[in-house]
Amino acid sequence: MSGLWGKIGGAGIGFAIGGPIGALLGAVAGHFVIDSESGLFGDDREAVFTAGLIALSAKMAKADGVVTRDETLAFRQIVTVPEGEAARVDKLFALAKETSAGFEAYAQQIAERFGDRPELLEDVLDGLFHIAKADGAVHDAERRYLARVASIFGFSDADYTRIEARHVHAKDDPFVILGATRDWDDDALKRRWRKLVADSHPDRQVALGLPPEAVKIATERLAVINAAWDRIAKERGIR
Repeated sequence: MSGLWGKIGGAGIGFAIGGPIGALLGAVAGHFVIDSESGLFGDDREAVFTAGLIALSAKMAKADGVVTRDETLAFRQIVTVPEGEAARVDKLFALAKETSAGFEAYAQQIAERFGDRPELLEDVLDGLFHIAKADGAVHDAERRYLARVASIFGFSDADYTRIEARHVHAKDDPFVILGATRDWDDDALKRRWRKLVADSHPDRQVALGLPPEAVKIATERLAVINAAWDRIAKERGIR
């Protein structure tokens, strides 16, 4: 989130985010502007990604009914808080949890902003799973919440199963993690793995100017994908 709070308030050339995420940021800062001259934001993606992830994390915590210490620590692992800005991030989290706007509104704005980059929508889901599983289990209320967010993002049931497999019950099936089945031939599996690697590589997030949150999530996802491929390659003797 480096640079995000430096764009709250002030004058200069910029544009408001708008929507429920813009309203949420406005409630924290009074006025939110993205300065297109700074080079830190070519557009509003960094702000929408980070603030949207915070908002959806807060709403998931409310859906679960309780925020555990483990979940708070997991949140801190993926949301980079600049020195001296913890109070504002905490306020943003608290406001999102209690605001009248439903989580669907936040999810819809994120879906519209990243509709052309589904891998970034996967980043958001991976971040939410990271927090949900921090207490050792993804509970039923959290599962329903995550499935609904995935649906709003435009993911099919099969896509959701593949994403969930990186985190929960199907974690031990490397084929599910790749979104493949055991009847695929070696070449098809290799093509699938290479596509997932290309789509998930952290360098993509860096090139897009996305915040450290996105890079951390993509790095973790890439490690799981590569581990799944290594198991399949070893099982089949693929070089």
